[in-house]
Amino acid sequence: MHSIKRVGLALVVGCAAFVANTAQAAPEAIVKELMTKPLPDYPGKEALMISVEYPPGAVDPVHRHDAHTYVYVLEGTVIMQLKGGKAVTLKPGDTFYEGPDDIHTVGRNASNTKRAKFIVLLLKDKGSPVLTPVK
Repeated sequence: MHSIKRVGLALVVGCAAFVANTAQAAPEAIVKELMTKPLPDYPGKEALMISVEYPPGAVDPVHRHDAHTYVYVLEGTVIMQLKGGKAVTLKPGDTFYEGPDDIHTVGRNASNTKRAKFIVLLLKDKGSPVLTPVK
């Protein structure tokens, strides 16, 4: 449904896969769309829920979501950081928020041996991309 393709970081977002390869070819993050619902009380807006699995050593490129983004960690340990903020280490049950203007500078699995998994809820413009890479 949602698709972004970018050459350079080889970033591909689709219904079933999110590929983030850095210069060192980090493992791919796996993204699955769980639900999309229009928000009738907010014309032009929708809620998108996805699951994200970071294999051991997975790293995201710098990006933004242009959405209110809520993260809930299910398994493993994840490190997140927004531009201008401090890095935080999240474990199962922890949450994280990104605003529409935030730049997500760090998103990675803290482990090189265990996977991490989390759920993300994005409140965004209908039909807008899940993320936009930032240079």
